[in-house]
Parts: sequence; C-alpha cells; structure tokens
Amino acid sequence: MKNKYNNELAVCGLEAVKALIKHNQDKIKRFYYSESRKFEFSALCKTLASKHIPYNLVDNEDLEKLSGTVHHQGVVAMIEQPKIKPLTTDITDEWLHNKESALLLDRVGNANNLGAIVRSAAFFGFKNIIIPLDEAQTSITTSSYRVAQGGMEFVNVYSVHSIGKLLAAMKGKMVRFGTDVTAKTEVSEIPGLCGKKGALIILGNEETGISQMVKENCDYLILIPFGGSCQNIESLNVAQAASIVLYECRNLGAK
Repeated sequence: MKNKYNNELAVCGLEAVKALIKHNQDKIKRFYYSESRKFEFSALCKTLASKHIPYNLVDNEDLEKLSGTVHHQGVVAMIEQPKIKPLTTDITDEWLHNKESALLLDRVGNANNLGAIVRSAAFFGFKNIIIPLDEAQTSITTSSYRVAQGGMEFVNVYSVHSIGKLLAAMKGKMVRFGTDVTAKTEVSEIPGLCGKKGALIILGNEETGISQMVKENCDYLILIPFGGSCQNIESLNVAQAASIVLYECRNLGAK
C-alpha cells in the first residue's frame, strides 16, 4: 500500500520484513509491530531508537490500515516508494559484457504474480527484471513485496518505455525468447540456444500472453511441454511458468 502523502510504501509479511531488515535496514522510515512480535524485533527497535527512527507497538487493526491488507503477519515497515530505474544503454552494455540474462514482463498486471516472479528470480539467481511503463503492467506494491518473501532485496527492477525498441536494440546481442503456447521449441532448450550470449526472456500478460509485436521480434518462441497423454489445461499461470523457465535458465541468470 502506498502512502501518497508521505510517498511511502508499506512492506509487510514476516519474511519480506526480515529480509528488508537484514539487507536494507537503512530504507526503513517507520516501523510498526504487534504485541506478538515485540520480542522478535526488540533488537531492531533499539537500533531504530539510536537513529531516532519512529517505531510503535500497535494493534492488528492499525497494522491492517497501515498495510492495506489482513496479511501483514504482525509487522509493517514503511519505506520510501521504490524508484524503478530506467533501463539505459550503460546497463545493457554491462549485461552484454558480463553475458548476463534478463526477464522482461509484457504487461503482467497482477501484483501477486509479479511478487511470485521476483521470488523465483531471486531463488534461481536471476537478478535482472524489466517492466514496461504501461498502465497494464503492475509495479512494485505492498502485495508484490509481501508475496516475493524477501526476493525484492535481491533483484534489480528496471523500466522501459518501449518493449519494441528494447527488443530491436538487443537483436543479435542477446538471444530473445518469448513464451507462447503454440511454440515448437521447449523451454529446456534455452541454455543450448544461447551459446555465449545472455538470454532475454519475455513472459506475457495473464490473459493474452505476449503481444504479436513481441512474437515478431523474438529469435525463438518457447513453450513448457505438458505431461501425460491429455492436455486438460492450455497454459500455466504466468508466475508458475516463470518458475519453470527460471529453473531451466538458472545458470544463465548468475553469470
């Protein structure tokens, strides 16, 4: 939940807050916790007190108001609204030099799906995620932070104005893979097709998948093959699909 007046974002959920404290404690501007969590965060409160950063024991109703959700798990840390860095040629040049890979989201609109994708990316060591500046694309929210279970502290999220321009700029430099249920190339083939280049993997919108423009600007369209002799469901949820793709590409993301 974004506090528009203070330009703050509520981070809640036990694992998300613990990761924030461990890796980016200086981001915390205010801290709130329930009676059941007071001993768990006593050391943090002493540190915050030494820095004159406000902290308060509050009831669950207040935590729900602060976070905008009943799933706060007894703790809320307020941080400055994250500023998503624009993707620049300096950044992509560094990727190319290091043979790094990246995940590009084509209008993934559900904040929980974004959080789940971030969690999988962090787990498999895939640190670069790109989102378009598009009203159909969700950004970093309280929900995505919570669902990421601490993963937000380990990934870099970048923004682009135009997916098409990015795909054109990466032609011949990174191998561009788009997920599509009609594809013939299986996801397990990605590492072999990359050679010595990094992969740029595009995941599509929950309802419509990747756009036609994206399909036309990919080097390969890939699919996750279904199991058994009968395909009852056409496709996976985008976050589930991301986990499988990232597993197959786990050695590419860590380069």
